Amino acid sequence: MKRNNLLNDILPRDFQEAIELAQMVRSRHPIPVQIFLVMCINLILAPAVYAAVGDDFTKKSAWALSLLGLVTVGLAIYLCVVIFQPERF
Repeated sequence: MKRNNLLNDILPRDFQEAIELAQMVRSRHPIPVQIFLVMCINLILAPAVYAAVGDDFTKKSAWALSLLGLVTVGLAIYLCVVIFQPERF
């Protein structure tokens, strides 16, 4: 079964091409890529938070709580980098 030519033109052929494509997209549009990655991590984290608290929270509350936790961890990492490597900023 032959693949569609358009599909072959769009998809990367190997892992190295996929990495180069991701680096190109990240260098051109860093903020949307970072938001996308945080939301992907939140897809894993939110159901775990919802399962841990039971019926006390709604699903929206679990999503908000896990997103707040991700933002807090990201901010803590950023502040540690700024404190220990101030010459970069």
